[in-house]
Amino acid sequence: MKQRILIVVVSLFFVVSCRTKSESSATTEAAQEIEAPTPDFQISLAQWSFHNAFLGPKKEGYWQWFVKTLQESPDDILLGDADPKDFPKMAAEFGVKSIELVNTFYYGKVDDQAFWDDFKRRCEEAGVSVGLIMCDALGNLGDADAEARKKAVENHYKWVDIAKFLGAHSIRVNAAGEGSAKEVASNAVDGLTQLGEYGATQGIDILVENHGGYSSNGTWLAGVMAQVNMDNVGTLPDYGNFCIERGPDGCVNEYDRYKGMSELMPYAKGVSAKSHDFDESGNETQTDFYKMLKIVKDSGFKGFIGIEYEGSTLSEEEGIAATLALLNKAIDSIQ
Repeated sequence: MKQRILIVVVSLFFVVSCRTKSESSATTEAAQEIEAPTPDFQISLAQWSFHNAFLGPKKEGYWQWFVKTLQESPDDILLGDADPKDFPKMAAEFGVKSIELVNTFYYGKVDDQAFWDDFKRRCEEAGVSVGLIMCDALGNLGDADAEARKKAVENHYKWVDIAKFLGAHSIRVNAAGEGSAKEVASNAVDGLTQLGEYGATQGIDILVENHGGYSSNGTWLAGVMAQVNMDNVGTLPDYGNFCIERGPDGCVNEYDRYKGMSELMPYAKGVSAKSHDFDESGNETQTDFYKMLKIVKDSGFKGFIGIEYEGSTLSEEEGIAATLALLNKAIDSIQ
């Protein structure tokens, strides 16, 4: 949609208080309307960029403890110095207007309407809006067991409702499951279709991220999207999540990230600009942001690109700022 800007040129000596309407029309005044396009891309901030601030230090065996504690006493995972309810204000300090929440930071608040009333107020006070909620630990939408798959679908319903209440447009989900690529794809299509149908009743999009396993194979996930074929089910392509298989020393099977982005962008309803480290020129060392933005633009996508910093060399604040600066430069280069 285009904004209409009215530009009025008046005489240097025009004084409103001393002129009648007829007199002012006699001054040197010219008015015209100019069409000013809204930028194709807007920047949001993913809450995971502050995960250390919220979760605190991580020791050996941390993630096993995290999964167990999340189910038993979810608030106890929050051992950091920052409080997730303050994220709107934290994000606003970077000048962004849209935020992406992580459901695990609020896992114990899913049924706490008073909390969400307060959180919405905090967003309004900070001048930010919630764009999407990233949902994890709710079961596998591609589970081989039909009942377990249905339960996973239903576990997402409350987060769809919260997203609607907060004014978000989407939730981000995972297309995970056990079995062969073909089997998981078939089951994920069923799970995503069920969830997509519920999302449609609430006006919420269901976005699948390339998030490990089969989903990090661009061809596989694009195939799942083609089979689901629903207007409100799409993708959230992540620049850096194309590791299909990890080993003890890192990724052992990585999909070509640029090929993957090209395959997922036709279904994209959001983009995640993952970053880790930067060189002396401010460029991300693992991903060519300029090449990625060209792929995004060529796909015809227009919307939010989310900052998601996961590095360890810079502090989270510095990493977010560095990603924001690079993303702005990359966007400017293709406008």
